[in-house]
Amino acid sequence: MTESTLPDSRLSGAELDAPDDERHAGRNRLVINILIVSAFVVILNETIMGVALPHLMADFSITANAAQWLTTAFMLTMAVVIPITGFLIQRFTTRQVFIAAMALFSLGTLVAAAAPGFEVLLVARVVQALGTAIMMPLLMTTVMTLVPAQTRGRTMGNISIVISVAPAIGPTISGLILSALSWRFMFILVLPIAIAALVIGAMRIKNVTVPRQVPIDVLSIVLSAFAFGGLVFGLSSMGESANGGMPGWIPLVVGGVALAAFIVRQLVLQRQDRALLDLRTFTARTFTVSVLMFAISMMALFGTIILLPLYMQEVLHLDTLASGLLLLPGGLLMGLLSPVVGRLYDRFGPRPLLVPGSIVLSGVLWSLTQVSPTTPWWAVLLAHIGLSAALAFMFTPLFTASLGSLRPSLYSHGSAVVGTVQQVAGAAGTALFISVMSAVAASQVASGTDAVAAQASGITTAFTYGAVISLFGIVAAFFVRRPADSGAPAMGH
Repeated sequence: MTESTLPDSRLSGAELDAPDDERHAGRNRLVINILIVSAFVVILNETIMGVALPHLMADFSITANAAQWLTTAFMLTMAVVIPITGFLIQRFTTRQVFIAAMALFSLGTLVAAAAPGFEVLLVARVVQALGTAIMMPLLMTTVMTLVPAQTRGRTMGNISIVISVAPAIGPTISGLILSALSWRFMFILVLPIAIAALVIGAMRIKNVTVPRQVPIDVLSIVLSAFAFGGLVFGLSSMGESANGGMPGWIPLVVGGVALAAFIVRQLVLQRQDRALLDLRTFTARTFTVSVLMFAISMMALFGTIILLPLYMQEVLHLDTLASGLLLLPGGLLMGLLSPVVGRLYDRFGPRPLLVPGSIVLSGVLWSLTQVSPTTPWWAVLLAHIGLSAALAFMFTPLFTASLGSLRPSLYSHGSAVVGTVQQVAGAAGTALFISVMSAVAASQVASGTDAVAAQASGITTAFTYGAVISLFGIVAAFFVRRPADSGAPAMGH
């Protein structure tokens, strides 16, 4: 066994029974399956509100900027809470953390379903996000410690369904519900599933962690909130085409300064193993490169999720349901491919999957730079299917290789880093694509261009920016290697 599979005194709250202990195999599978189903339900809610905003604006008589806070507040809360999850996972048992996460999510869902006004609905979304933020790092940390290295790819393939497919099909599910029912049913239909997961988990999940007393640094929490909250808020504000409030650069500057102070603070605290978010994760080159690629992938995913529906509805003049259904095949394909990619990872390692995946991702984004008001709908469908397939070939290897390159005592911190990057990169992708589209469209309208043509031009320009960024992902793909303990022949570390 290598260092990352041996019990040692450095293991944090992620210290578990040996992964190859057959006596616990059934328990481990049950715990992981419950966590995967629960995580899918909670992550789905991150993107489910976008299509519903017009309905909420009409019901509550609010502006588009106000309604957008239902999504922005969710992402803000996630960005603030996720860095703290490393501490929570070390301090409390798996069962305690799971019950807290699902109880918060269920409570938020219940309040949202019955919300009498916009303010209550906004608070409910924040409570939902609290549970969501805890669930994803808990799942990834548990899997990394319970699953043997040589079969992690297969399990991470299932987790990729949660990370990538749930946000991707959120708008589709929302569109289907809203085509026949009130927006409240987006929460009413989810509530019994969330409660069932909570009850089953509370009864069946066993404690698979050994908690330890971990000191909490209040200053780190404050700096983390301003750093990641400021970055996500600033990026989200820049992504709004008509933001009449605070300029986006102000929270970005505050977030940047707070992030620098947060990093310095963590570098000091980690010398005594007291860091809120241990940055020694970045001393593993594979982890660092994988996180960079993951950020590029999430920018592409979230940017495309927000831009394609706008293109289909405002340029191609498709209705909400049709545009949602066009995104469904890609989301389903991503879900079908993820477990297959996981098995391929276990056999071949990350690089043979990441290199072609990143090339196809870039190719699709370059093809989207050619869309126009006369582009047929099936071309958009094919592009989204190609994008989804490329991301499926990237997410599983990136999750598995990044966390697999860390020693067990850093699993919870690595999971928190990945979760935080997901939120910040998602906000950055949304902000970049929407800001560029809005600026170009407004400029062309001012010069006398037809509104639809101007919108199409703005969208193609936004995709050009994304396509250029994707080229860096192709380069990075060649530097992701199989962690030395992943079974199969090691390819370096």
